[in-house]
Amino acid sequence: MIMKLVALIGAVLLGMGGAQAATPTNEGSFVDLPKFGSANIGAAHVTIWLPPGYARGKQRYGVVYMHDAENLFFLEKSNFNKIWAADKSVMRLVADKAIDPVIIVGIYSHGLDRPRTYMPQRVFESLSPKVRGEGQDFLKGPIRSDAYLKFLTAELKPMIDQRYRTKRDRDHTAIVGSSMGGLISLYAIAEYPQIFGIDPIKADENRAEITAAWTRYLTERLGPPAGRHIWFDHGDQTLDQYYGAWQTKIDAALINVGWQPQRDFETRSYPGTAHEENAWNARLDEIFRWLLGRHVND
Repeated sequence: MIMKLVALIGAVLLGMGGAQAATPTNEGSFVDLPKFGSANIGAAHVTIWLPPGYARGKQRYGVVYMHDAENLFFLEKSNFNKIWAADKSVMRLVADKAIDPVIIVGIYSHGLDRPRTYMPQRVFESLSPKVRGEGQDFLKGPIRSDAYLKFLTAELKPMIDQRYRTKRDRDHTAIVGSSMGGLISLYAIAEYPQIFGIDPIKADENRAEITAAWTRYLTERLGPPAGRHIWFDHGDQTLDQYYGAWQTKIDAALINVGWQPQRDFETRSYPGTAHEENAWNARLDEIFRWLLGRHVND
C-alpha cells in the first residue's frame, strides 16, 4: 500500500548505531539501520535502498516507505522464502521510463507485536466490547498503531529527509504494505491527511461489523481526496477469497465522500492469486506504475 508524506520536524540522527552501508552498484545500494531509536515504539530495524546513480548525482528523489521489510529484498531474511523484490520493480519501471527513480525505506515488523502495531486504533476502539474482546487473543497486547504512525511521521521521515536527497513534499512520498500493512496505511491516510497522500491497499479479512466500522470511520475522517490517491487490490484464493464483498462497501464509502474511481482510487482483483508475497511481487510493477508514474513524479 502506498501513501505520500511530508516532513514534520527536524531530523532524528540519534539511535542509528550499527548502520551498515553497501558499496554502490548498478543495482543500487542498501543501508541497514538495525537499531533505529524511537521514543514511540522502541528500537526499529530499517533498511534503505538507494537507486543506481544516487552516489554520483545531486538530484532529489521521491521516497517509498514499506512495511514488513524482512519480506521486501532478501530471500534469506524473509519469513516465507518469498519477497516482493521491490528494488527490482523500481529498476524495471525506471528502465521503461514509466517512473522516476525513488528511494525505498523498509521498516521491519516487530514480530509478535505486528498485529497490535498495524491494527488501526480508532477503528478497533469503535467496535463493540464483544468484538474487541475476541480480538485480544490475536493482538496480544495494547494497540500501538497511533504510536507507530508518530514514529513514521515525527522520527523516521525527518531523519530520511535530512540525511538523504529527498523530495520532501506529500506528492513525492509513499508508504506501502500488504494485509494488515494495508490497514495501517489506510488508517494513516485518514488520520494524517495533511501528511499522507498515496495509499495502495491489500485489504485484510473483516467481519461485517468491522466493515461497518471502517465505513463509518472513512465517512467521518477521510474527507475528499484533495490530491491523495489510494490503490486497493486482492486475489480470490486463500485469505483473499473473503475480500471482494467488503471491498465493494469500502469503495462505496470513498465515493460517498468524493473520491472518484480510476482518478482518485483504483480497485483491482486478480483471479487465481493468493494472499502471499509472490502474488504481490507479480503485480508490484502495475501498482508502482499507476501510483508513482502518474502522481508521485508530477
